[in-house]
Amino acid sequence: MSRRVLIIPDKFKGTMTAAQAAGAIADGWRKEHRNDKLTCLPMTDGGDGFGEVMGLLLGAERQQIKTLDAAHRPRSAWWWWAGDSRTAIIESAAIVGLAPLPHGVFHPFQLDTFGLGAVLRAARKSRAQTCIIGIGGSATNDGGFGVARAVGWKFRDADQRLIHAWTRLRDLTEIEAPETLPWFPETRVVADVRNPLLGARGASRIYGPQKGLRPEDMKPAEACLSALARQVRRNRGQDLARCRGSGAAGGLGFGLRAFLGARMEQGFDLFARYARLREVLRNVDLVITGEGSLDASSLMGKGVGRLAQWCDKAGVPCIGLAGHVSPNAQTSHWFSYTLGMDTLTERQKALQQPERWLREASRRAAREWGSTDRRRP
Repeated sequence: MSRRVLIIPDKFKGTMTAAQAAGAIADGWRKEHRNDKLTCLPMTDGGDGFGEVMGLLLGAERQQIKTLDAAHRPRSAWWWWAGDSRTAIIESAAIVGLAPLPHGVFHPFQLDTFGLGAVLRAARKSRAQTCIIGIGGSATNDGGFGVARAVGWKFRDADQRLIHAWTRLRDLTEIEAPETLPWFPETRVVADVRNPLLGARGASRIYGPQKGLRPEDMKPAEACLSALARQVRRNRGQDLARCRGSGAAGGLGFGLRAFLGARMEQGFDLFARYARLREVLRNVDLVITGEGSLDASSLMGKGVGRLAQWCDKAGVPCIGLAGHVSPNAQTSHWFSYTLGMDTLTERQKALQQPERWLREASRRAAREWGSTDRRRP
């Protein structure tokens, strides 16, 4: 008996794009179930690979531009343009992301989001009506200060001197807006987290360490972002720092909301809408998804966890594949079957040959899940 199988993984960060992962899963599954009808639908929640996935869904064309990375080094980057709907798609990870930087060379105090400005100017020149910006995978912790400067905002201290580095924001006393606002009729910021800008759950303390912030850096980083948030509150009359998602991407969510008038949106929700996912799920017998690590955080707004919950509500079994699967009661509840590549080989080998071992994990899942056809009641 053939099944209709939807293969819909997210990226395996640092090793495979969502499209590469989908291809590897499909290859492994076919070795055991040749008659199954497989559909590949790479997923994104706003991080690395966002532009490629959303560009495909919107029928957008890839555009190349010269800009700067987070360390202000020259680089070429891509953005996507859907002319019919006048929609620009920007993946900040491809411009000011952590992955393109050499490991351990730059401290977050040396990095900012200025390089996003060149892409925003290109989208404005094309007369975009909607600008969709995926902000996951950022290397920065500047609260969006860099991109605000790049589009014309000015920041001054008590002596009216311009502030050019986000680490001097503790001296901020005045913000001056550019002459033309807003830049786009609609700006949407896409992320998979809901953290506020400041505090124990804020940008610096939760995501700063993975970007290189040390314990002794937390107090000065928080002081700078607090000063920025305070001035924005005085100008706008709103405490945007408390809004959900303001702490995403080192506060880039806050900055784009404050300085470009953007609204925040969960990455999975945006993807699901454009992919017509609810309709797709009504016409499949099995879903296979995956990401680098399947753990408790996967169920806190990330795409793979949200997908599993949607499948549960729709009565469609969902298989979760990953580099590593953490033992977790909630994970066991939402997924019909899970398998980590690190149970098949050593972690280092899986990292060196990720597609090979994901194919093997998919093949193993096809044998073990398929042998009992574990459909949920």
